[in-house]
Amino acid sequence: MRSKLPLVVASVTALLAALLAGTQTPVHAITFGTPDAGEHPNVGSFVGELTDPETGDTTLIQLCTGTLVDQDVVLSASHCFSDLPPIITDITFTLDETIDSDRDGAVDADVELLTGTPVTHPLYASGGVNNTYDIAVFLLDDPITDVEPAALAPAGTFDQAGLRDETFTAVGYGTVRDSIRKGAQGFSVGWRREKADQVLLSVTKAWATLSMNPATGNAGTCYGDSGGPHFLDDVIVSITVTGDAMCKATDKTYRVDTPWARSFLSQFITVP
Repeated sequence: MRSKLPLVVASVTALLAALLAGTQTPVHAITFGTPDAGEHPNVGSFVGELTDPETGDTTLIQLCTGTLVDQDVVLSASHCFSDLPPIITDITFTLDETIDSDRDGAVDADVELLTGTPVTHPLYASGGVNNTYDIAVFLLDDPITDVEPAALAPAGTFDQAGLRDETFTAVGYGTVRDSIRKGAQGFSVGWRREKADQVLLSVTKAWATLSMNPATGNAGTCYGDSGGPHFLDDVIVSITVTGDAMCKATDKTYRVDTPWARSFLSQFITVP
């Protein structure tokens, strides 16, 4: 399984890439998407402090994506908090739309960072590939009162017929792909909130796989979009978790309309 943790550029690229390559948790931003332009103000980015083990220098980097689903609850993925290398610490959250204006791989100093506590699913990584329980929340220390939280899809939304004809929208802050012809060389730093339209390919008990193939008019997520939402009719139906390594074929997303996702989330918010 390739998770969509961040691919860091600039001076820390080689360091973090080497660390991630040595783990079982790969990395994934919106590719071939468009600026969100304020359409999803409740979607934000997680930021981590990365410490260079040789110099001790620290850099704020984009980690994952999350969505405000209550005034003090952010929905995301468990692997965003459980599978990080130890050199990444002090995770915070921001709803700023642009977080790296000069695109140097470091989060801007003037970005508003909000503190909180991550809570991962207690069964995370225990269910095998059929159900990874890869869902989490980040409990903010202070509520956000000036942004409307996003709504969750009702139970069993993906069990309905006809969803293959619908358009889904992914939102995130992660790595941008500039060319379908290149491999990893086509990636560039994620620096703002972007969105992308997709169609449904398949559904299992825990997963919804969406197309992000630009050849068929779709776009999708990449490194740094983990935990970010996939919307259908303005409600969250699933979150970004994994996909193909080159970020140009499929998104494999974790459903939020299942009994196990809803049971976990109901401890923190009222589920529909």
